[in-house]
Amino acid sequence: MSEHHQALALVLFSVFVAITLAITTWVSRNRHGSAEEFYAGGRLFSPMENGFAIAGDYMSAASFLGVTGLIALFGYDGLLYVVGFLVAWLVVLFFVAELVRNCGRFTLADVVAARMRERPVRVAVGTSSVTVSVLYLVAQMVGAGSLVALLFGGTSPPARSWTVIVVGALMVIYVSLGGMRATTWIQIVKAVLLLGGTVALTVLVLMRFHGDLDSLLRTAAERSGHGEAFLAPGLKYGGNWTARIDFISLGLALVLGTAGLPHILSRFYTVPTARAARRSVVWSVGLIGGFYLMTIVLGFGAAAVVGPDAVRESNTAGNTAVPLLALKLGGGAESAGGTVLFAMVAAIAFATILAVVAGITLASSASVAHDLYASLRRRRTGARSEVTVARVAAAGIGVVAIALGLLARDLNVAFLVGLAFAVSASANLPALIYSLFWRGFTTRGAVWAVYGGLVPALVLVLLSPVVSGSPDSLFPAVDFQYFPLQNPGIVSIPLGFVAGWLGTVTSGEQPDEAKHAETEVRSLTGAGAV
Repeated sequence: MSEHHQALALVLFSVFVAITLAITTWVSRNRHGSAEEFYAGGRLFSPMENGFAIAGDYMSAASFLGVTGLIALFGYDGLLYVVGFLVAWLVVLFFVAELVRNCGRFTLADVVAARMRERPVRVAVGTSSVTVSVLYLVAQMVGAGSLVALLFGGTSPPARSWTVIVVGALMVIYVSLGGMRATTWIQIVKAVLLLGGTVALTVLVLMRFHGDLDSLLRTAAERSGHGEAFLAPGLKYGGNWTARIDFISLGLALVLGTAGLPHILSRFYTVPTARAARRSVVWSVGLIGGFYLMTIVLGFGAAAVVGPDAVRESNTAGNTAVPLLALKLGGGAESAGGTVLFAMVAAIAFATILAVVAGITLASSASVAHDLYASLRRRRTGARSEVTVARVAAAGIGVVAIALGLLARDLNVAFLVGLAFAVSASANLPALIYSLFWRGFTTRGAVWAVYGGLVPALVLVLLSPVVSGSPDSLFPAVDFQYFPLQNPGIVSIPLGFVAGWLGTVTSGEQPDEAKHAETEVRSLTGAGAV
């Protein structure tokens, strides 16, 4: 990229960072240090504000960069991510949002441990939540690295590495100083920027083809080199039964995983009532739905205007399809329009990454402090001590995410998020669903449900083509691939539910009927909710 692209993109990105740091600084001066303020922003956000924040938290680099890249490279099969990410919100709306808001205070473990022995349940759910969050963070770090590689012409690995480190440092600052209130406003600003940029690009793509979607699709198919097969199922997930089962596995993970994501569930605690939580989801579904419809246009637009070969040459995983599309739509690399449009898209993508990593880091640090630290300490800890631990945990999680982000830099970000969703659906969702809807669910069942999904999911990923045994693996030079699927969801999700059932029926523990009745009334009516 030319120096103009680099300079303008960095200026716009610096402006966003300056604004968000100002928000964080202002919030840090006006906070009173309580756990409720740090974890839930004082529960003062309106449904519309929280809906925009949820959308900002959910529309990540996986959506803006990864999904559009997959559609540009694989056509119809890339649409699976769009469908999965969007349909998942129906599960959240109808089964999770209101009940979680009524039953918990700050984290997922609050809900699961409400009527059980708290310590083992909190340790299990806290461990799972941190694991899911770190996997999700890695995807955002990879997205940041891909953008920088494109910005500097792909010839500056040190710049790519330093950018991942800077993103990690900024997310720690946001969380440590501002907590949930600053993170929420950063996500709202980012959601507005992302939606505005996506609308502008979508309009430009449609204008390029005079509003003729048929012409857009036909051109994309012609330039793909696959012809009509580009618009039909099977280009990526077809050809043999292994690929087809992988397709089903990924779909299950995407649809079921959202309901167990810690950084999404924590957003339901930032509103004053369960009704507000439900209305927040309605707002977010509208915003997210519109965004994902536009990513379809952008993905096929990148295939038609840029071409899959050029996208793949820039980044083999397709993570740079949208910036390249913006460059072409603006008039090319040497034009003023191309420079401005590319810089805007790069800055929005950076803003997207920063806002999402802040939300994920806050949720994971809350799990460390509120669930793991508070449970493992013999004596009761104060709110201020817990918040201090959360700030320290944010730094530790940032270091781990940076290291893994540098390691996985050549994988598609949407694919990486699919792995996080698989672990979430395997470990967090069974424990959450059973605790909300099964009267006889016990402590052993909850612990077994979490570990019975978490351990198989991680082991199967380690033994899959993602890690070794193929040219696109993390370690292509070695081969310890024994599991043929790239996504473990089809195996690990049922195992989590079976383990929870088996742990319950073999525990011999008598459920506390009084606690269950209290939890049931609270979850359905909101009586006694914080």
